[in-house]
Amino acid sequence: MDYDALAHDLTVWLREQVQNAGLEGFAVGLSGGIDSAVSAALAVRAVGPEHVWAAWLPCHSLEEDAAYARMTADVLGLSPVTVDLGPVFDALLAALPPGSDIARANIKPRLRMTTLYYLAQSHHALVLGTGNKPEITVGYFTKYGDGGVDLEPLGELYKRDVRALARVLGIPEPVITRAPTAGLWAGQTDEGEMGITYALLDAILEAWEAGVTPDAPEEAVAKVRRMFIASAHKRAMPPTFHVRR
Repeated sequence: MDYDALAHDLTVWLREQVQNAGLEGFAVGLSGGIDSAVSAALAVRAVGPEHVWAAWLPCHSLEEDAAYARMTADVLGLSPVTVDLGPVFDALLAALPPGSDIARANIKPRLRMTTLYYLAQSHHALVLGTGNKPEITVGYFTKYGDGGVDLEPLGELYKRDVRALARVLGIPEPVITRAPTAGLWAGQTDEGEMGITYALLDAILEAWEAGVTPDAPEEAVAKVRRMFIASAHKRAMPPTFHVRR
């Protein structure tokens, strides 16, 4: 794949999306990870840094994540606003009845997306997503959290494509090579939570896309198939009952 051409095409597409919506730019969260860095870099190319409202939205986050987010912002010429969601998260948990660990963790991305939509509406902007093809396909995102966006520029890119594109866009190498994490809890990694590596996930999905049998362990293929089926509701609009008249 020609990643220089891909960067150009994505830049043009993003610019067109803003123009068609009659808006001024993008709101994007910087997590310190590669996906948000690439989305932000494309946005800067499309409309300039003055029309990209970036945000660092810690919610009992690690200082390491903040350092990587700052690294990305500095390279892109962005001055992200910091909104500490920790106290909001704590207050909401205190008001809620007991629940599961994952239900509590998923409050974080939902608070972050609420904040991004506040920024977007305040600045006449679109909320830019950071999901890539494998994550969207198997449902590795929070419904109405990081999945609740206006645009997904990386939605058709495999993880290896995102890494290659990051280098074309000048994303710092430490951001590119760090272990992907959603930052939901200390020590959490995407691959650890999914139970499969991005390389294997890419390979299975690419084989399906090509209409061939994946060259991968049967249990891995079965796992990805289960994840795809179980997460179908995340990729669809809510079902609506149709009244017969």
